[in-house]
Amino acid sequence: MHQTDVLIIGSGLAGMRLALSLADHASVTVLTKGEREENNSRYAQGGIAAAWHGEDSWEEHVQDTLVAGAGLCRRDVVERTAREAPARVRELIEIGVEFDRWDEDPDDYDLHKEGGHSRRRILHAKDLTGAEIMRALFARVDQHPAITVLEQRMVIDLVTEGSLARHREALPPHPDRVLGAYVLDTVSGEVEAWSARVVCICTGGAGKVYLYTSNPDVATGDGIAMAFRAGARVANMEFVQFHPTVLYHPSGSRFLVSEALRGEGGRLRLQSGELFMARYDQRLELAPRDIVARAIDAELKRTGHDSVFLDMTHMSRAEIEHHFPNIDQHCRAMGIDMATQPIPVVPAAHYLCGGVVTDLQGETNIQQLFCVGEASCTGLHGANRLASNSLLEAISFAHHAAATIITRLPSLPPPDAISAWDPGEAKDPDEQVVITQTWDEIRRFMWNYVGIVRTSRRLRRARDRVQLVQGEIDAYYWDFKVTGDLIELRNLATVAGLVVDCAMRRRESRGLHYTLDYDAPDPRFVRDSVMQKPG
Repeated sequence: MHQTDVLIIGSGLAGMRLALSLADHASVTVLTKGEREENNSRYAQGGIAAAWHGEDSWEEHVQDTLVAGAGLCRRDVVERTAREAPARVRELIEIGVEFDRWDEDPDDYDLHKEGGHSRRRILHAKDLTGAEIMRALFARVDQHPAITVLEQRMVIDLVTEGSLARHREALPPHPDRVLGAYVLDTVSGEVEAWSARVVCICTGGAGKVYLYTSNPDVATGDGIAMAFRAGARVANMEFVQFHPTVLYHPSGSRFLVSEALRGEGGRLRLQSGELFMARYDQRLELAPRDIVARAIDAELKRTGHDSVFLDMTHMSRAEIEHHFPNIDQHCRAMGIDMATQPIPVVPAAHYLCGGVVTDLQGETNIQQLFCVGEASCTGLHGANRLASNSLLEAISFAHHAAATIITRLPSLPPPDAISAWDPGEAKDPDEQVVITQTWDEIRRFMWNYVGIVRTSRRLRRARDRVQLVQGEIDAYYWDFKVTGDLIELRNLATVAGLVVDCAMRRRESRGLHYTLDYDAPDPRFVRDSVMQKPG
């Protein structure tokens, strides 16, 4: 058995920022299922929002966030996050993050404006903001002796007092308390038992539940699924944000084309060259992402074309190379010169606004189990995330979760002993094709039935298919030894079911959830869609 004070699952911004905040007070172990650099945070292009200059204010940031959130934001969360945003960003700068400046003045940052924002308030590092933030964090993590980062470790399930009681057929405690996790070493194939005084889920989102996504392959909703199975409350999974502009290429390549391009004057056109956003919103290309994504989806269905086009030809080559070097390089590799020709784009699954329900300190309804970052549902985003609020949420809640954990650690007992993993009668897997076929099936029916525009009939079809594959996966899981692919598939199916169930409960259109059967908001549904596994 392995022991640590704090076990952090995930190596993105939330996990690394939390680890650094805790390392002077506790032993910290970070588990990541691949290489530590492979996480959603690394791919964040646009930046991080904060009311930085005097002509802006945190109150305006609050208002923009509430408008985008379509009535489901928690005002106390939004106000605290916006008010503290400059302080949290300055902490990143002190760690070594280098945001773009206009000149040598340390506070004169080159601020972007993105959809839904009334001001320029997005600090960025070219179009590689996430990569720059993670570079600085990893450099600090590597210098701290109390932080251990273990790669190629996939958490199978959390261990709680309740799960152990149920195994003994005893009455589970209330409230429940997390004790640790069972973890697969994907290199050796061995399952490790990890016990901890505190466990933090920082596993990111679930874009891979859809056929087309801007997310890396690791985004399979692992943290949400394991927390749900352990009895944590999960909410608002119907609110899947589809990024409006992901590069379309016949090769199947999908690459995020940042919101910042539209913030710098990019215009959306049809193949004919016609501008079309005026038909959908007076804010045109700077409307919130859900509106832009639905507009593009409607035009693609109306015209039958494969893509629309994002026109950046108003910018010179020098301006493009200065502001968007990463996107420019990727487009040119695909034979597209964005200085002279428009970029073909389509929507793709990008960000999950729902997740594991937490309080203001990032703690779930299971004691000592925290969740920070995209895997969480804090109330900041509501029904639709405002652009560049995601990195801000991660550092804000990492700060408050760390403060709570530091205060609590002296009173927490040493980690409880956890028994070794028992594989039972499980055999070595015999047919990998079962996993790959089911994986593909889930992603396709989620894209076709639970996409940008939904109907009750499509959701019922998706529900039937989810239940079928969940039964098949459950049987396979107990018959065969666990592998990394099986763990991800099990999590993917769990998340797919949560998205469908939450969507079926919301009989209205609000924010990112749009259904043709209830095509307007309904005041009766100004509430969260909360799911919890029966005890």
